[in-house]
Amino acid sequence: MAAPRYVSYAAPIRRNRDRSERAMSTKRSTAHSRFKFRLYVAGDALNSTLALANLTALCNTHLLDRHEIDVVDVFQEPQRALADGIFMTPTLVKLAPSPTQSIIGTLSKTQTVLLALGLAAIAA
Repeated sequence: MAAPRYVSYAAPIRRNRDRSERAMSTKRSTAHSRFKFRLYVAGDALNSTLALANLTALCNTHLLDRHEIDVVDVFQEPQRALADGIFMTPTLVKLAPSPTQSIIGTLSKTQTVLLALGLAAIAA
């Protein structure tokens, strides 16, 4: 009588990487990427103006010549904002590189914004 065959359906074991190795991996993957942002604003309201100024400063400091900012005024294009699921302004959406990330507010806390958008590794 032949011995029974056992088949394992468990997922293969992956080696756990420590934080510094993951950070370096993220840094390498975003080091040469082109970033695309879309900022939804409400006309020239103070919060919207601050968000645009803070985003521009952040990009000029950390993503020089590697970024594109698309500004959408929800007063001029309300249907686009609704179709994109934007209900508050200012709202920043990082479109590229993946994954898509969103943050609401004036973007005044640079480190918090970088962390929220998954860009903290490039600031280090």
